[in-house]
Amino acid sequence: MAGPRSRRVSDPWLIITAASAGIVSAPLLAVVLTALEPAGDVIGHIASTLLLRLLGNTAALILGVGTGTLVLGVSLAWLTAVCDFPGRKLFTWALLLPMAMPTYVLAFTFIGLFDYAGPVQTYLRGASLPGLPDIRSPGGVVTVMSLALYPYVYLLARNAFRTQGRGALEAARSLGQGHLGGFLRVALPMARPWIVSGVMLVLMETMADFGAVSIFNFDTFTTSIYKAWFGFFSLPAAAKLSLPLILLAFMAVTVERRMRARTAFTGMGRSGDRAGHLRLGPPWRYLATVYAALVLALAFLLPAGQLLLWAGGSFADEFDARYAGLLKNTLMLGGISAAVICLLSLVISYAARRNTKPAVGHLARLSTLGYALPGTVLAVGVFMTVAGLDAVLHRTWSSFAGVPDGPLLQGTMVVMILAYMVRFMAVGHSSIDSSMHRITRSIHESARVMGVQGMGLLRRVYLPILRGGVLTAAVLVFVDVMKEMPITLMTRSFGMGTLATKIFELTSEGEWERAALPAITLVLTGLLPVYLLTKLSEDGRPSEKNRRR
Repeated sequence: MAGPRSRRVSDPWLIITAASAGIVSAPLLAVVLTALEPAGDVIGHIASTLLLRLLGNTAALILGVGTGTLVLGVSLAWLTAVCDFPGRKLFTWALLLPMAMPTYVLAFTFIGLFDYAGPVQTYLRGASLPGLPDIRSPGGVVTVMSLALYPYVYLLARNAFRTQGRGALEAARSLGQGHLGGFLRVALPMARPWIVSGVMLVLMETMADFGAVSIFNFDTFTTSIYKAWFGFFSLPAAAKLSLPLILLAFMAVTVERRMRARTAFTGMGRSGDRAGHLRLGPPWRYLATVYAALVLALAFLLPAGQLLLWAGGSFADEFDARYAGLLKNTLMLGGISAAVICLLSLVISYAARRNTKPAVGHLARLSTLGYALPGTVLAVGVFMTVAGLDAVLHRTWSSFAGVPDGPLLQGTMVVMILAYMVRFMAVGHSSIDSSMHRITRSIHESARVMGVQGMGLLRRVYLPILRGGVLTAAVLVFVDVMKEMPITLMTRSFGMGTLATKIFELTSEGEWERAALPAITLVLTGLLPVYLLTKLSEDGRPSEKNRRR
């Protein structure tokens, strides 16, 4: 008995999983412990002058963006999944394109286009037409973020509507309900778990946003954390301001997981794509086309066109050796982070497959909780964790000659990679773990009967089947790291500039045209994962609920 027990205790896969969970937990614990330290007059100043504004702005942003993405995502998902109107096939995938547009890029593009001195407002004044509302307002922030984030709701809601088929609507019509009644009383309640999951993702992204609210000078908890650290040089104050976001993030994760546990609805009849679509009447079908085209134009086509014009005008001045260095740093950070995260995600998923005990599953889920937390919070936690680790290393190695007096890890790329790993582990794990479920127990046992075990089992059986999932995870993590702004700003080493930090520096000075070149580079790179998501949503036969468990 001792032999098997010792092998289980020393299982390297389980050890790595536990270590990954510890790495994710350490920054959160560091934030909580640091928040207990006195912050002097800084937190008192912030509480007396900014706290009410922070609470009001954050609440308004969450409520406004949640409502906006819910309306846009659900309505567009219903139209493209169930209804027939001109351009439906085009809009089915094109409405996902805004996912390639970072919120902060859409923010400064909208300000450049719709500000008082921008081309749109100037044209309206010249034509003696009524002007648009001020874009530099809470409504402007909510509009921009809703347009940037609605694809999260659209993708999940459309998958839910497609699984229902025509059977649900036909059952509603047999009970005397029209198209609207069938949607409100049958289709919408059946799709509620997927819709709530999409909205929860939007709310987590909204709480985590730093770039868009900074560009609009809209104070929220994320901007206050940055100011407390880099403006007042107070880590305890930054940690105290992080606590409300940690609480909100865990509340969102709890709600999302409870709703996900209920996604066991079975489809009624054939899927929407194979059973035909509802034909809208002549006025409504054209209104549907106009509505979808307007959302697509505002969320992607118009901003992308403006970025191309600006980039063309500033290309000669901006594209030099410095820009090449920014591009190299961005690609390097994205590539290293994608490799590390995919490797750890593969190990964690494989460990959960080998060991079915609940504790292993809990460790695997704990390893992915960092995605629910804002980058500013993680940056604070990672910085303090690394600072403590540096102190331990110095005490341990103090007896050795040649150990430098300064920090060993702080200010290095290791801190950035660690923060990215905590933030985006969920992105890599979800794709790889979904692919892992394609490997049935019979495949596993057949390989073991044939003598394939250990690393050979992973290399010869699992990896060939998981290749597509690993590639998708690598691409998604790569692009997410490229677009990540607060973590990069708050943890970067000296001289480690990226495209995202360059955009922040230029937009902070109002240099919209100069920021266009790095912005359009990020957008074009982000189109690749959008294409993969489109193929998965169309070819994967939305079995998201089947792949999750």
